[in-house]
Amino acid sequence: MPKLRIVGRSGVERDVEAESGASLMEILRANGFDELLALCGGCCSCATCHVFADPDYLDTLPAISDDENDLLDSSDHRNELSRLSCQLIVKSEHDGMRFVIAPED
Repeated sequence: MPKLRIVGRSGVERDVEAESGASLMEILRANGFDELLALCGGCCSCATCHVFADPDYLDTLPAISDDENDLLDSSDHRNELSRLSCQLIVKSEHDGMRFVIAPED
């Protein structure tokens, strides 16, 4: 079971156990990160589950889809590390990966 380091909007960091095969959004919600709104419930139709991915692990993440890319364009906080947590499936190679919950738009 991979362990992830999550940084909330307040800057507090916390390690969480992640079930392989679950989306990062599901893992964050299950671990009480309520600031991650995820309004669409993981359907890739909003950008309220925006996170910044660990640059050291970018090559372990799937390529960004056109839909995800378009949704992230709506965020004032988008950068080269931006991803939607609903589109990231956690795998064993993500053990130790750090994610920062993006500021709310």
